[in-house]
Amino acid sequence: MAGSGIAHLRGDKALLSVEDLVVEYPGGRRGTVVRAVSGVSFDVLPGETLGIVGESGCGKSTTGRAVLRLERPTAGRISFDGQRIEASGERELRPLRRQLQMIFQDPVASLNPRRRVRELVVEGLSVTGTPAAERAAAAAAVLDQVGLGEERFRELLPRQLSGGQAQRVAIARALAVGPRLLVCDEPVSALDVSVQAQLLNLIEELKSTHDLTVVFVAHDLGVVRAVSDNVLVMYLGKVCEFGDAAHVYDRPAHPYTRALLDSVPLTDPDRGFAGPALTGDIPSPLAPPSGCRFRTRCPLVDERCAREEPRMRQVAEGQYVACHHPVVGAGEGAVETAPSPAQGPDQPRSPSPSRT
Repeated sequence: MAGSGIAHLRGDKALLSVEDLVVEYPGGRRGTVVRAVSGVSFDVLPGETLGIVGESGCGKSTTGRAVLRLERPTAGRISFDGQRIEASGERELRPLRRQLQMIFQDPVASLNPRRRVRELVVEGLSVTGTPAAERAAAAAAVLDQVGLGEERFRELLPRQLSGGQAQRVAIARALAVGPRLLVCDEPVSALDVSVQAQLLNLIEELKSTHDLTVVFVAHDLGVVRAVSDNVLVMYLGKVCEFGDAAHVYDRPAHPYTRALLDSVPLTDPDRGFAGPALTGDIPSPLAPPSGCRFRTRCPLVDERCAREEPRMRQVAEGQYVACHHPVVGAGEGAVETAPSPAQGPDQPRSPSPSRT
């Protein structure tokens, strides 16, 4: 991929290809700009699930919305099945809307409170002029697929549903129009843990039966690992790390990825990376730090991090990191810092956290 170093490695095969995506908004004061997404790139092959993870405010949800053109990008390229869509108008996008669907974080808020379930799940088909009899049959079929096949559910209003049931209705609504790409924006974060597991299993099952490609946005690293083939880690609008989910989770190379994983409660005491804890708050997207945006909280920071933005580079097969001092060998006992392009292999390396 162009600016990030990971886009277009598989671009000729990708169903979704995003290159140097930028999304900015006017700030609260005149002349200020909120830099929500800054040069994000990735490819998603047909049938894959890409997990996008990071703290609140990192730009992951904005990225997901921009992919579906629910947000208009400030700059960059978005291609779906080879068709450029970043600058398309609503008339041009309309034929694609059925193929690009989203599941939102708050299931009840995403549903029209005045419509019954049987109407909600076929809203998209109503817009396309599908006959009433076909809509009724489609509603019954898709509700059965999401576990709400009993006839009583069809007449309920959103307020009469539990959170898990409402999210099942939202999933059914997305599936009813026959999408190829499904963007899930924190789809289980508002639900109880037991219900989360049921919904994640359902999404995985439906992905297979409907031949879906999925972009799964979440802050919960455990959830992302459970459903993702590849993981994209974001911090303050930038990509920190990208790679195969198993590689990123077992051998995280970016200090921020390691800190995120250290924050997850673990039953295995040998699984953590025990690096220095993060200090301070995430900076404002109105005035991101110079150089590396993570440097104000990074335990490996040096003066180069302030003056030079790190470029995305490969540190292992299928694993890429944007860091001047990436950590390697995390899954093999001793931890080292890989030499950056400005360092020779015989030069001193920056200190790195050790594993306990």
